[in-house]
Amino acid sequence: MTNNKYKKLAVISGLIVIFDQTTKAVILFTLPLYNSITVIPGFFSITHIRNKGGAFGFLANQSSDLRAIFFLFASSLAICLIFYFYKNTPKTHSLLATGFALIFGGAIGNMIDRIRFGEVVDFLDLYIGNLHWPAFNVADSAISIGIIIFAFHICSKKMPW
Repeated sequence: MTNNKYKKLAVISGLIVIFDQTTKAVILFTLPLYNSITVIPGFFSITHIRNKGGAFGFLANQSSDLRAIFFLFASSLAICLIFYFYKNTPKTHSLLATGFALIFGGAIGNMIDRIRFGEVVDFLDLYIGNLHWPAFNVADSAISIGIIIFAFHICSKKMPW
């Protein structure tokens, strides 16, 4: 295992965290909560939302203490598992390693929000008419792309383990 492998993890996940936290800071300082800027009418807006729960609002209505404990534990576990998978991915599976690095960076980006605010800042709002996809952020996008890469490898039977 070379240091280059860990440099790749640091660069990719580091860039995701920086881009995620920078875009969230811009939203926090320029767009009041629940306000929106239409980018593509009928399809895409920048909307300042706070997600107290997980994906699709999971546990959003639970107590803040329960959410904090659950999401910090789940995030920490996910980060450890992704690091383990990354560490054990052979050099021949560069795309898979990239996918894990994307998930790793996204998990850290959202965990930072949970530690700072007790919730995650979301702002990317896709919709068609009144049908809205749940708002998301850069970290969520990186996690989703990483999971798609991981699923591709599972489906194509290119898993190293």
